[in-house]
Amino acid sequence: MIDMALHQHEVEEAVAFLRERIPEPPEVLIQLGTGLGELVGAMQETCTLAYEKIPHFPRSTVTSHAGNLVVGKLAGKRTAILQGRFHCYEGYSAREVAFPIRVLSLLGASAAIITNASGGLNPTFRPGTLMVFDDHISLLGDNPLRGPNVEGWGPRFPDLSTAYDPAFRKLAQRISKRLGLNEVVSGTYVCVPGPSLETPAETRFLRMIGADAVGMSSVPEILVALHAGMRVLGISVVANVNDPDHFQPIRIDEIIKAARKAGPRLQQLVINLLAELIP
Repeated sequence: MIDMALHQHEVEEAVAFLRERIPEPPEVLIQLGTGLGELVGAMQETCTLAYEKIPHFPRSTVTSHAGNLVVGKLAGKRTAILQGRFHCYEGYSAREVAFPIRVLSLLGASAAIITNASGGLNPTFRPGTLMVFDDHISLLGDNPLRGPNVEGWGPRFPDLSTAYDPAFRKLAQRISKRLGLNEVVSGTYVCVPGPSLETPAETRFLRMIGADAVGMSSVPEILVALHAGMRVLGISVVANVNDPDHFQPIRIDEIIKAARKAGPRLQQLVINLLAELIP
């Protein structure tokens, strides 16, 4: 049985710790995934806290994730950036993975932009494609909302009929066109446990069930953000695309390299989104 009283106490301790140290409560949170940690360079008036300094925050064990909470101004919005994330394949539960999102929601963030790097399943995609989530499929086998519900945090059974805010998605597409950003598409993301990468047969299966891109993160954080009543936008950098009939080895270092190459386009999109966003 999940000790919800202990979890609630740990969340409240982290909230109190951050409230004393950040200048203003954030309006927006942004979670940066594999190879996408450079957005913090565009922020102003920043306060940086390493995850290990924040009570009860998990520790990132993935080398491409810096492991910092950076709070400041970005495009005029009070923004909290999670520079790196946690994954269930590191040994964490979905509840632990989403811990920072719960904390930031209680600090006041009302909108969330969740980014990651993924593998393309849609054969029309190319490496570097930016996919705006229009839906997701979770094959993770765990849910951060499992166990006793804290009514003050959100409803017992959150509705996911429009998990990804339609106005948020339309704004992302409109800005992409205005900026001339090529290869920005919409699609369905599927989350798998990892850390093993997909076999050709698994790739065929994931295509068959309607997924356009696959990754090992983001859904726990998204579910907690939705539970907390936040508007959510998901964006995935498609780092590679594999044809299950002509399968090629998938190498993590190549995925990181491709995600970093697409980083400036994602940064441009996010900054312009924030400039026009009404949280």
